[in-house]
Amino acid sequence: MPHPFQSERTAFLIYLRTEKQLSPRTEDAYARDLDKFLAYCASRELSDLNTITVHHVRESLASLHRKGLTGKSLRRWLSSLRAFFRFGIRRGWLKTNPADGLQAPRVEKKLPKVLDVDQAGQFVEVKDDSPLGKRDHALLELIYSSGLRLAETIGLNVSDLDLSDGAVIVTGKGNKTRQLPVGKPARAALKAWLQERQHIAPADEPALFISQRGKRLSHRAVQLRLQQLSLKQGMDEPVHPHMLRHSFASHMLESSSDLRLVQELLGHANISTTQVYTHLDFQHLAKVYDQAHPRAQKKK
Repeated sequence: MPHPFQSERTAFLIYLRTEKQLSPRTEDAYARDLDKFLAYCASRELSDLNTITVHHVRESLASLHRKGLTGKSLRRWLSSLRAFFRFGIRRGWLKTNPADGLQAPRVEKKLPKVLDVDQAGQFVEVKDDSPLGKRDHALLELIYSSGLRLAETIGLNVSDLDLSDGAVIVTGKGNKTRQLPVGKPARAALKAWLQERQHIAPADEPALFISQRGKRLSHRAVQLRLQQLSLKQGMDEPVHPHMLRHSFASHMLESSSDLRLVQELLGHANISTTQVYTHLDFQHLAKVYDQAHPRAQKKK
C-alpha cells in the first residue's frame, strides 16, 4: 500500500535541504522517521492531515516502542514529526500540531567513554614512516588536537589548512564553519603527510585525507582503520573517532574549566550538549579526591 501525504513529505524534505540547509545524512534521518509514521497512517487509511489526532501519534509511538525502538530513537522520531507538523501548519495543511504535549520514554544519559591523557598520547603517536602511516598519524593528531567530528575530518580539503597560523577551517552541522587551532604535534604530522600526499593525490583531488587510490576517505574506512590502529597501538579496547573528540573535550575542560570555550571549540549550538563533559570532569575530580583525601580512603 503506498504511503499517503507523499507531496507533503517531498515539500518538507525540500524545505529541510534548501532552507534549513541540513546535511544529507540528517535529511535521511528525518525521512526515515517520517516514513514510519506515514506507514502507520496508511494502515489506518488516514488520507487527510487534519484528521490526525494526538491519539494517532500516541498509538504509533506505542507501536514503535513495542517493536524495540530505543528511547533515543523514539525521541528523535517524535522531534521529526513535530517539525513536519509545524511545517504543515505554516503551509496551511494543519490547524494544530497533534504531536504537541507528547513525550517519548526517558533516555538514560550515558557518559561518553574517554581516554585519559596518557592513553590519548599513546594512541595518536603512530610510529610508521610509510605514506599511509604518516596519513594515519596526521589524521589522529588532528582529531585529538582540534576535537573534530568524523564527518568534519573527512570533509576537510587541503585549502582548509593554514599551518603557518596553526589553524583549520571546519564545516560542521548545518554547514556552519568555525576556525580552530591546530596544536604543534598535529602541525608536524600534517606537514609530513602533505609531503607524501602530493605523490598519491590526483591534481584535481581537494581532499586532505585520501586513500591509497587517491580518493577521499569514507566514514567506514576511517572507522575500520581506527579499529586496526587500536590493536597496533596496544589499546585496551577499540577507539572510535568520537572517543578522541570526547577525550579532547574532557581534557580541555579539565585544564581550563571554561565550558563556553569548549562549547565553541566543539561547535555545539547549545551549551546543554557540552555540559555532559562537566560530569566527566567531576568523575575525574572525585577519583582524585578518593585517592588523595585521608578521610575518603576506606579502612581495611
